[in-house]
Amino acid sequence: MHGLHLTAELYGCRCERRLLDDAGALRELCLAVCSLPGLTPLAEVFHQFGGSSEASGATGAVVLAESHLAVHTWPESAAVTLDLYVCNFSQDNSGAARQACRQLIAAFAPGRLVQREMERGSPTGPAPAEASNPDGNND
Repeated sequence: MHGLHLTAELYGCRCERRLLDDAGALRELCLAVCSLPGLTPLAEVFHQFGGSSEASGATGAVVLAESHLAVHTWPESAAVTLDLYVCNFSQDNSGAARQACRQLIAAFAPGRLVQREMERGSPTGPAPAEASNPDGNND
């Protein structure tokens, strides 16, 4: 389960308005970014919020053979959240994940960005016996 988890919060996005309020445009962008070498889209779902005359954001997810990409938009705030996780089981997909995240961020052109990167299931992390139990007991 070793992998790389990237998250980003984008504020003051200066992109074309349709990327924030049109699920179809968001879908096209996400699938284009996920067509990078090293990422393999398997399925996707995108949802348009609001009525036909009042778009009020979109949300979408692309299931990857390597894991997932999720994007949520708030056009009224010119804000976007990104969540991209790739596992590195048979090969290191970290480079493709970072490239995809950079492309998404560039497309939304945020005025302010909060970005995080986390290694998950690292082979250098605690051994399973050392890990905390979900119920809080460590006996």
